[in-house]
Amino acid sequence: MAGSWVDAILAAGAVPASYVPDASAGRTDVEEFTGADLVEDAELRTRSVADARPLSPGAVGFLDGIEQWRVVGYGGVTPIVRGYVAAAVRRRGPDRRLRTGSEQSRELAITRLESLAAPVRRALETGGVDVVEFAAEDGGQPARAIQAARRELERARLALERELAERCLAGLGPDEWLVVDGVLSDSVALSAHPRAVGVIKSHGAQYFEGAELERALTLPAGHRTSVFEPRGAACDLFLVPPVLALGRQRPAVRPGTGRSARAPRHARPRLCPVGVARARAVPALDARRTLGPPVVSYT
Repeated sequence: MAGSWVDAILAAGAVPASYVPDASAGRTDVEEFTGADLVEDAELRTRSVADARPLSPGAVGFLDGIEQWRVVGYGGVTPIVRGYVAAAVRRRGPDRRLRTGSEQSRELAITRLESLAAPVRRALETGGVDVVEFAAEDGGQPARAIQAARRELERARLALERELAERCLAGLGPDEWLVVDGVLSDSVALSAHPRAVGVIKSHGAQYFEGAELERALTLPAGHRTSVFEPRGAACDLFLVPPVLALGRQRPAVRPGTGRSARAPRHARPRLCPVGVARARAVPALDARRTLGPPVVSYT
């Protein structure tokens, strides 16, 4: 229980936090221009996917995770952060019933142990919570230490998601797909699997500038961009839905309305057409280049 170890460190002399930052603030490591290299076409183009053949897998699972954090106290100027990460896979099969297939969570205390007074340190070490430490160079200034704690929490969430995804891959049937909220390149198993797809719903990082950026972010419905490779990551493309139909609520956009569309209730779980970029682009590419499963970015 969080209250038990938090109460223990406060009883041991930690000072309660008077300022509590937003516990669900977004990522801070991707709000920048990162650049990308085109894999397909000489310049970024838009292509229609309206005539692509939809895939009809037997089942589709979608994996997503969350992270929450809160500064619960200070040992001197060193913050003690309570973190919580969780991930789950929701699966929809031929009967169209949505079920939670797997889930996992972890609670963390994030701080710098050597900077804490001995009683507070002992309370943490015996409190039954996993303790994660940020780097020594990030201590000293509370604001910097808090940001370092957030980064450690994000690493813990990504590791949890990766562990759960790889476990789900082991039980994936021959006609089943796994859709992951995020990139696949952090995992060798995910990157190599032919039926794993990464979906990025929103972007802090921007890969293009000028006219190409405008082209990427103003795609009409039913279109995709050229395949590109973000520097330091796997191949990617922007695609405006329809992409998936995991349930009654389909993440699609009615042309000209900007509002979500719904999949027919009688329809099987469909994956439309996540393999399009790969299937159409690969023949035109240098034969020496090997593409892993696509990461589909949609706006």
